[in-house]
Amino acid sequence: MRAILNVILPLVTGAVNALFGAGGGIVAVPALKRRGLSQKQAQASALAVMLPVSIVSAIVYYMRGNYDITEAIRFIPFGVIGCLIGNRLMKKVSNRLLRIIFALFMIYSGIRMILR
Repeated sequence: MRAILNVILPLVTGAVNALFGAGGGIVAVPALKRRGLSQKQAQASALAVMLPVSIVSAIVYYMRGNYDITEAIRFIPFGVIGCLIGNRLMKKVSNRLLRIIFALFMIYSGIRMILR
């Protein structure tokens, strides 16, 4: 069963990422936690997983003409700054609080998507 999950969960993570734009972390974080990682380790590992998956998704979408690269590039500098801020905050937040914030963000995102 574990071998099957080792294949299925990454497949689902990649598919969700491609469908929803980096939403694969919603699948990857709980999957990595089930493998024994702490909340912080799971979130950091999910980012490492999502980087190549996101790059491949972006290339495929770009080749199909599905996004405006100029608009995407405008987000990068501030996204990097936000990443650095988030990394500093993560060092100060407990695993428990981080898990709660992650769950609340997922709930908020789900409700927002339903209502829009």
